[in-house]
Amino acid sequence: MTTPHAAKTTPDNLTITPRDIHFATQAAHNKAWLGGDPVATAVFNAMSLTFPDGERLFMDAVRHYRGELSGKLLEDARAFIKQEAIHSREHVALNGGLDRDHYPIDAIEAEIRDRIRITRERGPIAMLSVTIALEHFTAMMADVTLEDGSVFEGTHEDILRLWQWHALEESEHKAVAFDVFQQVTQDWTPRQRYFLRTRVMALVTLLFTSNISRYASKLLIADGVSPWTARARVLWYLLFKPGLFRKGWRTYWAWYRPGFHPWDHDNRATIAAWQDRFSPEGAEAGTA
Repeated sequence: MTTPHAAKTTPDNLTITPRDIHFATQAAHNKAWLGGDPVATAVFNAMSLTFPDGERLFMDAVRHYRGELSGKLLEDARAFIKQEAIHSREHVALNGGLDRDHYPIDAIEAEIRDRIRITRERGPIAMLSVTIALEHFTAMMADVTLEDGSVFEGTHEDILRLWQWHALEESEHKAVAFDVFQQVTQDWTPRQRYFLRTRVMALVTLLFTSNISRYASKLLIADGVSPWTARARVLWYLLFKPGLFRKGWRTYWAWYRPGFHPWDHDNRATIAAWQDRFSPEGAEAGTA
């Protein structure tokens, strides 16, 4: 049993496995590929647009500190980087199918790159702090994807598998960047680490929720929805019904508990149930 003062880490018996799968994304060319729901489609398209550059930020944040890592944490960091690189590649492919003549994709991507540039300019520890906060968000949404099939009801099988695969690997590596943060700030006081990670999470929560809702709204506006209606429908989807962000509120608020570690929420049973679906042997079924 972990003592109150012992450092918590990713479980020793958890293997982080990069799965180099190429997914067929042609079905995402449809304007409402997520069960015919234009709002849900806009929300997930908006998130997908943030992933390529966002994943590269995460990779660089962890890569910067590899010289300070050893043993299993170094192995996990290498696997984390490989997984994120493949995620970035597959979401580039997914995003490439969006109609750039119809939707303001270029403008949204430019804003995303600009925001990430600002984070990079603040230095390695800022990059890592933002990474651990956003990895907590992706872990929350991964839980929803793997445990609540209703979110993707009616989605084409090829696109569904991409999001499930991404969710599985986000769950596997959900604590790697956090473990790196703990390692490289080991000389800090617990109060210093707690203050930084909670302050950054509060800011990231505000910006991430606001940005995803704005990007999704812009996609809906391009389809002819009024700005006010678009924003209201997106926020309703995120916070109320189905409440994509609300569904993970218990996991979210745990972050603010002193001594928190992502594996306090131990979902290895869920991960194990999904791993066989994306094993190296089964990966070919999902390739294009």
